[in-house]
Amino acid sequence: MANQFKLPDLGEGLHEAEITELLVKKGDVIKEGDPLMVVETDKASVEIPSPYNGVIQEIHVAAGDVVEVGTVLVTFNGEGQEAAKPLVEQPGVEEKSAPSAMPEKVDVTAVVPTEQKLPGTPATGAPVAAAPTTRQLAREMKIDIRLVPGSGPGGRITDDDVRRFAQTGLPAQALPEQPVPAATEPETVTAIKPPRVTGEQVGQSLPSLISEEDIALPDFSAWGEIQQIPLRSVRRAVAKKMTVSWSQIPHVSHHDNADITELEKLRTSLKGEVEGGLTLTVFIIKAVVAALKKHPNFNSSLDTEKGVIIQKHFYNIGIAVDTERGLIVPVIRDADRKTMTELSVELNDLVKRTREDKNTLEELQRGTFTITNAGVLGGTHFEPIINYPQVAILGASRASWQPVVRKDELDRMEIVPRYILPLVVTFDHRVLDGGDGARFLSTILQILETPEKMLLNI
Repeated sequence: MANQFKLPDLGEGLHEAEITELLVKKGDVIKEGDPLMVVETDKASVEIPSPYNGVIQEIHVAAGDVVEVGTVLVTFNGEGQEAAKPLVEQPGVEEKSAPSAMPEKVDVTAVVPTEQKLPGTPATGAPVAAAPTTRQLAREMKIDIRLVPGSGPGGRITDDDVRRFAQTGLPAQALPEQPVPAATEPETVTAIKPPRVTGEQVGQSLPSLISEEDIALPDFSAWGEIQQIPLRSVRRAVAKKMTVSWSQIPHVSHHDNADITELEKLRTSLKGEVEGGLTLTVFIIKAVVAALKKHPNFNSSLDTEKGVIIQKHFYNIGIAVDTERGLIVPVIRDADRKTMTELSVELNDLVKRTREDKNTLEELQRGTFTITNAGVLGGTHFEPIINYPQVAILGASRASWQPVVRKDELDRMEIVPRYILPLVVTFDHRVLDGGDGARFLSTILQILETPEKMLLNI
């Protein structure tokens, strides 16, 4: 009997993926855990492992196809082959001649009980959080990567996890979890439940103004040579998400300039203290977390169905990264619990792996607030779009030396050179007002302009 393998659930909010590479062909003999194909979502590239033993009878997709969760990808079992079935054997357990037979000796250090899986062990058929290079290492060492517990962020399996498992068969020593500070009872926020308006209703409300003919594109090929580039993968996902954000959220932006002259002196003096150096983004993360704690509605989401504002008392900061694939937003979890050094090391590693397309899905989820620093690209001001379902985003432009008029110690006017950083906060006007935006950005400015206060939290 043939078994059909369907695209599994890839994580929160992900309903489709693009097939970017097929790693098998019809007739291949496959074991459970062997990679079948690479799929790409708006989050990351992931290898999809086989949940079965068997022979590939048919491949129903091709590279470039965009498929939804539940779509049949592969049918297992060719003619004359034994029916494909999920593996049940575990390493270290002797083969049983009958279900009731008991092995004479079991190596308990190598057995992974089916009832009590080790932390990080995924369910059968679920994608494993590991980079393609880590998977390749596991294959070379003849290790079933599905049995390797991950010690990385979100249970991600690292190269060291694979090597350690090869030597001992045991997971890495679990680190004690840091205690979560007791959250104070948040102030009750009463939200007015807005009427739910569907896209169809919006379209029907302007029948005399907008029609399909009004938005139809002309035939550009009649004017000259053109090239059609498929809207796929990250670009397609960004287009969808930005459309949702812009259509659902009334955006408002507030701009201001931070005088980071003293901060830049401090940052430069500490460059040699941290591997890779301290970037300005690390200081911005620290300032943002402090501002979110003081203005909790900026770290929230709006539930229009229930008519409530959901404040989050955890601080997962997304960092927008410009890559060849498009804009990717990896997330630094629990940024409030990490020192400047820890943030710097994690940020450098996260950005590097993002640009190398080595992120896991787990690293790109659960963000509560986003920072986008476009300073390296130049420009003086811009207005970022909110990363839905968040309610705000902070943008930083390029810092530069500018002449500033101020009073000296004798209350006389003087013109001095100062290092100025343009900042902008864009927020959801359903949840936050103009005064909120001004106060939030003012808090960030105060922290960046007085770096000695920031040192108290390092």
